[in-house]
Amino acid sequence: MRPVLLIDFGSTYTKVTAADLEKERILGTASSFTTQENDIGEGLERALSKLHEKTGVLHYEARLACSSAAGGLRMAVSGLVPELTAEAARLAALGAGAKLASVYSYELTRGDLLEIENNPPDIFLLTGGTDGGNRDCVTENAKQLAKLKARFPILFAGNRSAAEDIEAILSDFPLTLCPNVMPRFGELNIAPVQREIRNLFLSNIVHGKGLSKTKELLSGILMPTPSAILSAMRLLSKGCGECEGIGDLLGIDVGGATTDIYSIGQGEPDDINIIYKGFEEPEAKRSVEGDLGVRLNVWGIIEETGIENIAQSAQMSVEALKALIVSIESDKKILPEAADDALSTLDRALAMAAIDIATRRHAGTLEEVYTPMGMAYIQTGKNLRKFQNIVMTGGSLIHANDTMALAKRALYSAEHPASLRPLSADVYLDTQYILAAMGVLAEREPLVALRIMKKELTTLGRCQPQGGTNNG
Repeated sequence: MRPVLLIDFGSTYTKVTAADLEKERILGTASSFTTQENDIGEGLERALSKLHEKTGVLHYEARLACSSAAGGLRMAVSGLVPELTAEAARLAALGAGAKLASVYSYELTRGDLLEIENNPPDIFLLTGGTDGGNRDCVTENAKQLAKLKARFPILFAGNRSAAEDIEAILSDFPLTLCPNVMPRFGELNIAPVQREIRNLFLSNIVHGKGLSKTKELLSGILMPTPSAILSAMRLLSKGCGECEGIGDLLGIDVGGATTDIYSIGQGEPDDINIIYKGFEEPEAKRSVEGDLGVRLNVWGIIEETGIENIAQSAQMSVEALKALIVSIESDKKILPEAADDALSTLDRALAMAAIDIATRRHAGTLEEVYTPMGMAYIQTGKNLRKFQNIVMTGGSLIHANDTMALAKRALYSAEHPASLRPLSADVYLDTQYILAAMGVLAEREPLVALRIMKKELTTLGRCQPQGGTNNG
């Protein structure tokens, strides 16, 4: 036996997974409250005690961890044009596992600077202009940042012609120069920035969050938790060596505070009559819907869906729904006592709505246009129509008694025919919360991590949208 311990320090729960590298299997999993306000090690020790009750005491070959504790890796990004460099910066930050605090476009305003001063990010990503293009806006933004009293790490990934000026202007900040996230119009180059974000996370953020208190218990904290999940999704999709992946996939993680969506695949137009608008999106994409959560952000879901619709889906009156939300707001750690109790029914309704909204925001859209040559279509964003797999995780999905019904909300819908969501898909469920652990393990043993995922993820079957599909 070659046991390793894989740890996910979450903002609410610390999750531990024991895996056997020799037999390529999960030995056991457990979790406990993180207790970050005191000593994050306390939550880890309690989780380990629960794990060892199942597995016995193990002598681990390594102890590896990821973390989103204390709110995760908070980033602010600034770009020139919202749909170009600012969007490129946003994609770079999200793909690196960050939680976006703010996205700024054009010149930073007085209000923007006050917001940054009062709530400094863990990292500020400063971008703007293609290489050799506009440099005035990004250098002016650097001058404004230099006036702040707060100090925080800054990554510059804008017009390379402005790099020397930026270095001089921001000499009082921890500054890292990176290649431009959009060196040419419509071209993304986000991998170098993502590597630097991760390096900063390892060297500075972990210690700033107090996670270094557990240093003697660990071999290393490798990455932010969302980055670990994205790594696991990519490995599961693409495969490793002689072990094939499952193909293009859509990943869904519904949590208490956010709903995270992942897609692995090119997502290009699938018809010669479709014209692509905008720059090509990354093959491995993550989006975070910070207003959609089944505990901390219940009202974000309700406001977009409508309280009457949520009440109808939960099969309760609006008055009963409001009363239940009061209970959630007073105790956000409250869990359903049974699969058919009112809270479980509400969680299902909220999760269904969150999946519907978040996947529509993540997927591209198809718009009909009339040209002198006749009807044509314009695609904006990523085309997921031919993606054949959906991977689901998160408590409200794992504990649902009708997960396939939830998965259908991620598929094509006649209510939103322009959304390029999958037409049908095989559904996998992360019943043991192992995706983050496998992303961490993939750093050292990618083939083992892949084989464990293919063995341990629960296959639920083929999911078809209600009312059929439109292959237009």
